[in-house]
Amino acid sequence: MISASSFIGIYRRAVHQTETMLDGWFLGLFARLVFLVVLLPYYINSALTKFDGPLSIADSAYYQIALPAVDAAGGDVSAVSFFPWGLMVFLGSYGEFILPLLLVAGLFTRIAATGMIGFILVQTLTDILVHNVDATTIGALFDRFPDSVILDQRLLWIFPLAYLVVKGAGLLSLDKLLWTLWSNRRNTHEKSGRLSPTA
Repeated sequence: MISASSFIGIYRRAVHQTETMLDGWFLGLFARLVFLVVLLPYYINSALTKFDGPLSIADSAYYQIALPAVDAAGGDVSAVSFFPWGLMVFLGSYGEFILPLLLVAGLFTRIAATGMIGFILVQTLTDILVHNVDATTIGALFDRFPDSVILDQRLLWIFPLAYLVVKGAGLLSLDKLLWTLWSNRRNTHEKSGRLSPTA
């Protein structure tokens, strides 16, 4: 019969081996894969509704992002001031397209994940304060229903992004590739500087 201390020792070794084996590549890759399969299609499709062409933001973007300003301008999008509303629409439209692609690629991951968290928070406030979604859609925390569109779902959306902000994209990412190339280049320059003759 295995003693309690032996069992704890086996358990700790197994946990340590699992962490050693997966640390550095699995969780960052998994967080990005979750984002890819769950949220990338949603955000890309939403972003496409905000453009008339590659560099032309559609009027619909103003209605989605800056509805109070459009209403104040009598429905005339061209009368909406650039600062702050037009700038917000510009950043929101391009951010919704570019940030998800950076996340999936693992490029500038911490910045992109931070941007996406901010985007989700602004999106949530816009839904609640501007689009006046109902209480059922908003939901509540610590209730027995885990399926509200706003609080439950978006809190779960933020979790893999928070992981990526703290830990980064991991070994299987463009961030790691660029860091490796930059480190190798810096080391090569330092070695060549040490080997070059002094004046």
